[in-house]
Formats: sequence, C-alpha cells, structure tokens
Amino acid sequence: MSTHRKVTTSSLMIPQRETMAQRRARRAAERELLRGARQHGAATAAARRAAAAEEERIRRAISAAGEQRPHALRNRRRFTVPTHRATTRNLGGVYLFQAEGGLGADGMLIGTEVYTAGSFFFDPWVLYEAGVLTNPNIFLVGEIGSGKSALFKSMVIRARACGGHRAYVPGDVKGEWTPLVQALGGAVIAVGPGLPNRINPLDEGLRPVGLSDEDWAREVRAHRLELLRSLAEWLGRRALAPTEHTALAIALDTAAENNTVPLLPHVVSLLFAPDQARPLQLGFDSYDRLRDAGHELGHLLGVMVSGELAGMFDQPSTVAFDPALPAMSVDISRLGESNPAMPLVMTCASSWMEAAVRDPGGGRRFMVYDEAWRIMRELPLLRRMQSQWKLARGLGISNVAIMHRYSDGSAVGDAGSEQRALAEGLIADTATRIIYRQKADQIRTTADVVGLNSEEAGMLPGLDRGIGLWRVGNRSVVVKNTLTDAEVALTDTDQRMHADGR
Repeated sequence: MSTHRKVTTSSLMIPQRETMAQRRARRAAERELLRGARQHGAATAAARRAAAAEEERIRRAISAAGEQRPHALRNRRRFTVPTHRATTRNLGGVYLFQAEGGLGADGMLIGTEVYTAGSFFFDPWVLYEAGVLTNPNIFLVGEIGSGKSALFKSMVIRARACGGHRAYVPGDVKGEWTPLVQALGGAVIAVGPGLPNRINPLDEGLRPVGLSDEDWAREVRAHRLELLRSLAEWLGRRALAPTEHTALAIALDTAAENNTVPLLPHVVSLLFAPDQARPLQLGFDSYDRLRDAGHELGHLLGVMVSGELAGMFDQPSTVAFDPALPAMSVDISRLGESNPAMPLVMTCASSWMEAAVRDPGGGRRFMVYDEAWRIMRELPLLRRMQSQWKLARGLGISNVAIMHRYSDGSAVGDAGSEQRALAEGLIADTATRIIYRQKADQIRTTADVVGLNSEEAGMLPGLDRGIGLWRVGNRSVVVKNTLTDAEVALTDTDQRMHADGR
C-alpha cells in the first residue's frame, strides 16, 4: 500500500492591491513551505523503509553458520538443539502457570477454568481423601448479584446427581431454598408465627449405629447443655457464672429424668422451682440457693416460652427428620429478616438439624449456613458454630458458610477478643474458600484473611457474574460457573425483579 501523499501550498488570503515585491515574497514563502514539507515526507518515508527492512532482517532465519556480525558465535556446523522429554509435572516448573495439573475429574462439574478453558471438577470429600484438602468445609463470599447463591445451589443439584450427596439448610432466612429442595424431592419445614409446625431443639436426634447407651446419653446431654448455655448467654449478653452453669445442668438433668423428651418449658420451670425430691448437688447447701442461682436464667430462657418466639420451639416436634430424603430445609422467612431474634431462631433450628446428622454412617452431607454472618456476630452462637466445624471430618459433613464479605466475620468483636479470634480461626480452618466479586473497600480484608497475593486480590472487583476465585487448599483457580436452563430456574434469586416474572 503506497503511503505517498501529494503536498501543495496555497495562500488563503491575498491583499487586493498586492505589489510585485509582495507577490514575489509570498510565492517564495510558499515554495519554501512546500520544500520543507516534501523533505519531511521523504525523511519519514525513509525511516519507515529502514524500520521495515530491519524488521524483515530480524524475521529471517539464522543461517546455518550464524549471523555475520561480531561475537555471533559462528560455527561451520549446523546449530541443532537436542530433543528434551519431561513429565508435565516437571514442565510445570519451566512454564509457570501454563501446565497446572488440575484437581482431577472426580466429583461434580462446576464449569470451566477461565485461563485454561479446561473443565473444573470439585468434590470436598474426594479432595480430602486425596490429601489436597485438610477438611471438607467451605466458605463462600460474594456481594449481592455476583452469583454466589446460584453457584452453591447448582453444586447441591450436581452433587446429588454425581455422588448421591445430601444437603441440609437449617436456617433458610429468605425462603429461597424452598424451590430447590422441593425439586430434589426433599422436605421443607416452615417455622414462624402463625404456622403449625413446631420444632423441639432438645430432641435427642438420630442415634449413631454401635453407640452404647451410656455414650449416647452423654452425647445427647452435652449437645442439649451447649445449646441452652448458648441461648442463655446470647439473651443475657454475658457469660454465665459458675453457679448458673451448675443450676442449668441440674435443671436439664431433672427435666430429662422426669420426661421422655424434655422441653424448654420443663427446664425453665425447674430453674424457677428446683425439684426438691432430687438430692442437692455438691456446691449447694439449700434449694433456695439453687433457685437463686437459676432465677435469672429462668427469665432469660423464658423468652423462648412466653415471648415473641412462643409456640415455635417450646412444644414437642410436629415434624421428624428423615435421613433418607435428598434434601431438607427449615424455612424461617416468616419471622422477617430484620427480626432481632433471627440469630436465636437460626441457632435453635440448626441445633435440631445438627442433632439429626450426628451419625457418621449417614453418608456425605452438606450443612449449609446461609447468611452465616448473623451467627458469627454473636459470641455464644459462634462457639457452637466452631464446634460443629471441628466435627466435620468425623461425621462426614461439609459445613458451608455463605456470606457477602469476609469482613462480616473477621471484623466482629474487638481486636484481641475471643470473638475475633474464634471468627478468624473459623475462616482459617476452612480448607476451601470461594471468593466472588468484592467491592474495592473489601479487598484488603479479603486478601489478609485468605492470604491472596496482589494479582489475586486485584482481580476481585472486576469479576463478572458467575466467576469466582477458588482457593482449594494451597491452589488458586479462577472458575466460571455454567448453569443449565433448569438450574437457572431453580437458582435465580432475582426472579421478582424480572419483568416477565421469571
């Protein structure tokens, strides 16, 4: 393609009475301008030709004897490079980030790796057995609209199809898991004001096979006592005194002895009026002292019996946990997201469901804590959550915490406090961290909590919907979650925003 351009000059304005001398001067200036423009054009063209020639010279293959220039290491023999063979494991060290071994093809198909376009498979139990993960727990964060809910709902669907894994949602705050659970053939238990279902959080749950009567009784008592202590500490906004611990344990033991299945009203009544037919425990010299120790506890736990939560958790369960179902959820959306008692309700529902999945022979199960930040912000409830996290490997459970951002959990409590340490430890002890799009002001916290490098942290604000950074053990993978049409219908949390009602 020719780059030659014709250059001309012309005067824009000529005086009406131009003299001969002025005309000669004007024309001389035009010729000088034309000459300068042509010289500049010629120099530019020459430079362009020289650059093209140099580029062509660089492109030419080196001759058999090498380039003809000083220090070119010319040799009379043809230059050859011997063939080198190596495994992809070794080549991965030569071509960094281009020969990643991947996690294998066992488990559920999540989508595609963004940078390699390869398929990405994931199963926390398979990777735990392979030594990639130290535990099967998962933390999933992402701002609203980033696709985090759709991701894990699609994982539940595929996990059921691929490995027969079950999923339980003990506290569905928004009721958005109901369509999915029903589509899988599971059961949805709706609890709230005006609803007929009742859940007794002191139910003993399902007994593991092979556990002796004594061990089973000890395990049930510990589970019930931990729940009651957590509820009392949350309601009282303080730690229990030693005498209160003892009074609560005595009331629970008495309620269990006097009733086939103890209820919260039984425990509250015995805190106000201890059973005098039962011998006094060491540390109390009179029933009056025992009653005084449990008096305030009775008022605190009485909220569950006569307060706004009355009728939800203070009666025998009207529903039963069925371990054969593929999925179950406890829908507590009737209570309202802004209700201050929501963490309390989530704890009771979680305790009831956790008691039912303590059998290690129950198969591989997801326990999904949606809106987990509501629990992590309360120290007594956070302690319960941490104990559940530590039981994951022994019970074959993958605990899944879903939140908007890591600062919801890592920034709770004062620096150096027990609450801050528990929250940060809970996140650190989770082997799989999935991060979807985060706002710029959350990048530093996220990078510190998860241990991201600058490149990983820098990509978080720009992640498109459905794309997330997966930290699986010590590996980092950017994955795009691909949904089928059927999954979109079951996982869309914005259906009310669509004009067509989808």
